[in-house]
Amino acid sequence: MIETTLSQMRNSSDFFKTDQIIHILDGRKKEEIGFFVPVALKGEFQKFLDKIEKQKKETLLKRVAKAQKRDPIGDGSVGDGIM
Repeated sequence: MIETTLSQMRNSSDFFKTDQIIHILDGRKKEEIGFFVPVALKGEFQKFLDKIEKQKKETLLKRVAKAQKRDPIGDGSVGDGIM
C-alpha cells in the first residue's frame, strides 16, 4: 500500500498507473481522506463491496421483520405504514 497526500496525487499521473492501493491523507490536517483502488483490483474490491451491501440489506430486513412481528395487523385494524 502506498501512502500519499491528496496534493501529490493531483500533481502526478504515475499514481493512477499503479497496481497497489493508495492510502490518501490530507497533507495539512494529517487526517485520512480515503483510499484509491486501482483497476487491477476492481474485481476483488467489487466482491467485497457487494458483500458489505448484502449484509446491510439483511440487517435492515431482519429489523423490519422484527418490527412487523411485534405489531401485527389484525382484522379491522390499521397498519403503521411499515412495508
